[in-house]
Amino acid sequence: MITEVRVGKRRTIVIPKAVAEALNIEEGSKLRLEVKGDSIILKVIPDAIWLSVHGEKFAKITLKELEGESIEKQREYIENTY
Repeated sequence: MITEVRVGKRRTIVIPKAVAEALNIEEGSKLRLEVKGDSIILKVIPDAIWLSVHGEKFAKITLKELEGESIEKQREYIENTY
């Protein structure tokens, strides 16, 4: 997708709706701006929720293992707090 945008007051640009929708960019989304030569590259920085749903999976844990880990950490916290 190629589109043109105009630089506005205070050097702002508006991301066209079609581009924002295609990249799931919403108000509050973070973008990384990179300058390469005479080009500007914007890359979406995914948030934690997006990563948990769509990101690459590199470990597998069962719900039972997760619960056991949670209980152990809570026990350690209580022991170290009191």
